[in-house]
Amino acid sequence: MSSQKSSLRGMALLNDAELNHGTAYTAEERKAYGLEGLLPPRVETLERQIERTFRHLEAKPNDLERYIYLNSLVDRNETLFYKVLRSDPATFVPIIYAPTLAQACRMFSHLYRRPRGMYITLEMKGRIAEVLRNWPERDVRTICVTTGGRILGLGDIGVNGMGIPIGKLQLYTVCGSVPPRSLLPVQLDIGTTNAALRADPLYLGLRREPPSIEELDEFVEEFIVAVQEVFPGCCLHFEDWKGTDALRYLAKYRDRVLCYNDDIQGTAAVTLAGLITALKVKEEKLSEQRFVFLGAGSSGLGISDLLVTAMKAEGLSEEEACSRITLLDVNGLIEPSRTDLSEEQKRFAHPAEPTKDLLKTIRRVNASVLIGVSTSGGAFSQEIVAEMARLNERPVIFSLSLPRANAECTAEQAYQWSDGRALFAGGEQFPNVELNGRTFYPGQANNFYIFPALGLALHATRPKIVTDALIIEAALALADQVDVVALERGRLFPPQTHIIEVAITSAVRLAEFIFDHGMAGVERPADIRAWIEGLTYDPDY
Repeated sequence: MSSQKSSLRGMALLNDAELNHGTAYTAEERKAYGLEGLLPPRVETLERQIERTFRHLEAKPNDLERYIYLNSLVDRNETLFYKVLRSDPATFVPIIYAPTLAQACRMFSHLYRRPRGMYITLEMKGRIAEVLRNWPERDVRTICVTTGGRILGLGDIGVNGMGIPIGKLQLYTVCGSVPPRSLLPVQLDIGTTNAALRADPLYLGLRREPPSIEELDEFVEEFIVAVQEVFPGCCLHFEDWKGTDALRYLAKYRDRVLCYNDDIQGTAAVTLAGLITALKVKEEKLSEQRFVFLGAGSSGLGISDLLVTAMKAEGLSEEEACSRITLLDVNGLIEPSRTDLSEEQKRFAHPAEPTKDLLKTIRRVNASVLIGVSTSGGAFSQEIVAEMARLNERPVIFSLSLPRANAECTAEQAYQWSDGRALFAGGEQFPNVELNGRTFYPGQANNFYIFPALGLALHATRPKIVTDALIIEAALALADQVDVVALERGRLFPPQTHIIEVAITSAVRLAEFIFDHGMAGVERPADIRAWIEGLTYDPDY
């Protein structure tokens, strides 16, 4: 029991989720901690409590109800919650994260039970550091922060987006074994453009439009400075900010504080990992590919930027690497005549006739890789997939938009329309596909393969910044854990059932990279893996 809480007894102890063992307290513990008479007489093992939890979950009618139950469980018994989830990550990750989390966020204000994390509002300007000191834990290593400006294809949902940092940080622990007490979810409430939410009587956020860019920049700057003051060395994980804000703040702060943007860099890393494994099947280099993106927001640009860095490492110049990437957004091809391009998009604006025709663009550039980050459900039609298969013996098709309704195509469509030749990954886990007597195993290019491992490595090594080279190393560490047999079956990512081991192995490799490049804020241990494992969280009484 921590020194801060060593005096807790009776109901105060049972109401502390971090310490509570519930019916697992022994007779001696019940007497020592004033629990006699407050619990049923039967002393149970953690395994028996897990059995009861599974029975509760089986009785729930759908995954949203399971999500609600699990989040009430973590409020009562944190150890039991993480023990249950870590027993079967492949089953539980889709319940506490995407796709169920999208529905939970949409209804967040209606489902609200009790506080988790912190809400920092525009009305707190001038005293954010003072407010942050209200958090009871001083050794916060990671803050996941959102404005709710762009949540899982739902658009701007304001404080309803708080479900995202809560869920993301739970995955740090479920998949990456990061101690939960070192993690803090934060919602920056800047208002919302969503008029329906502002009119909802149960909506829990500020009922106002977001501020001007200038006012927002001042607010974010104060928050960043306050975090460094109150939680020195804490990593800021930016999540689901509006695309333009996400790009601007990452560029502004990435060389100044320890931070990264998962939508930009995490998505880029897991996509790069999938491409590396796909190209092992094709026996081709990254720098030989011709990439077409449908979607040119923060995710598309983040992937493109990382691809440029990776191709330059293979010997291409900046100009050559950029020339191999073509992007389209809702207004069509990213090309120089457009007047609505951001500075980040202009880097990929190559001379070409204006068009909104994806098929025509694929033919013009002879695309070998097609990546969807558009949230435009069904945009990869049969004609488009067939054309990719005509141009390539093994076309690479990544349909990454979430939730499933927003996917550019399904795994089944990609395999059927390419005669089983596509190397496919989705943003969501699609079921296996049977086609012409063969079984195909679609991969899921989900960021949970990246950010828990990165979070554990940063938690342990305490560097000053996160570099592109470190993000590429995260992709390589993941790709190297896909074995030859899996590749032969078209599986581009490790099985989700192995996610905990995968994350720890990646974290060890990232820690080695950080030490090797003189980035660490702590002394290098003799045995990095043993050291990392000694820092991990193991839910047990």
